[in-house]
Amino acid sequence: MTAVLLRTADELHARVGDGRRAVVMTMGALHEGHATLIRTAREIAGDAGEVVVTVFVNPLQFGAGEDLDRYPRTLEADIKIAEEAGADVVFAPSVDEVYPGGEPQVRVSAGPMGERLEGATRPGHFDGMLTVVAKLLHLTRPDVALYGQKDAQQLALIRRMARDLNFGVEIVGVPTVREEDGLALSSRNRYLSAQERRTALALSRALFAGRDRHAAQEALRARAREVPATRARAEALSAIGESRAAADAHAMAKAVPGGPVGVRAAARLALDEAARMRPPLVLDYLALVDPSDFTEIGEDFTGEAVLAVAARVGTTRLIDNLPLTFGAAP
Repeated sequence: MTAVLLRTADELHARVGDGRRAVVMTMGALHEGHATLIRTAREIAGDAGEVVVTVFVNPLQFGAGEDLDRYPRTLEADIKIAEEAGADVVFAPSVDEVYPGGEPQVRVSAGPMGERLEGATRPGHFDGMLTVVAKLLHLTRPDVALYGQKDAQQLALIRRMARDLNFGVEIVGVPTVREEDGLALSSRNRYLSAQERRTALALSRALFAGRDRHAAQEALRARAREVPATRARAEALSAIGESRAAADAHAMAKAVPGGPVGVRAAARLALDEAARMRPPLVLDYLALVDPSDFTEIGEDFTGEAVLAVAARVGTTRLIDNLPLTFGAAP
């Protein structure tokens, strides 16, 4: 399959197809994470559909002192990766094509969710992101648009915008792709030296530690529910030699820090260790949040949650997250 490079919306609109159009939005510097998005888009669109990959470095998403000029531009390589992953079109518009007449005076506001976590660290970032996503959705006119779950807050905000502003497009999240050592794939990984990369692995290590603590605690709680500490049950268990198991399950369920507190504590330990490495990891935030609004969850929370982390290693800022599910209390 050969991907066509288009520069204008008129060229894209001139293409006529009977199937669904699936769009993957990128800022270029494509890697395996993007390729996974494109392959998923190909599966959704099917043989009769069309997969469009946008490549546009959006100036509105970069604040003062951030790496707009440094951000890698590798269009030729991007086209090849997109093509191999199954894209039909690479849409690489100019700034003038996306923002005719200069920076837009009317923009999309991310609201309160856009002021938390990444939004607090990078003021205005999500307003710029949503503005360009809205523009590109209009310019590309897709039936479905795919985004990576690595940028969990971005994905949540795009979903909220599509719902609140009645965009007629399906938003699909695709799981994070990781390198063999666990580091989440990112175009910024290329900036890390060998020593910085060793430190950066603390991000995924912290998330996995939080996940493992959560899984262990959920298993203990399940065991405690299966073996209730009542006199009648204890007597019955004693007769078959399981009374110690019952006692141990209840004791451990109470003794091991669990729930959100335990998850945060386990993740924090790995990050604290990395802060003492050379070079050190400088933490921006560690948060365990409700994905509907990105507020911190309480101890009685049930449902889907996101464990998110952001930190700097040297001059490179990295983010990562994992989804967790908290079951109903026994």
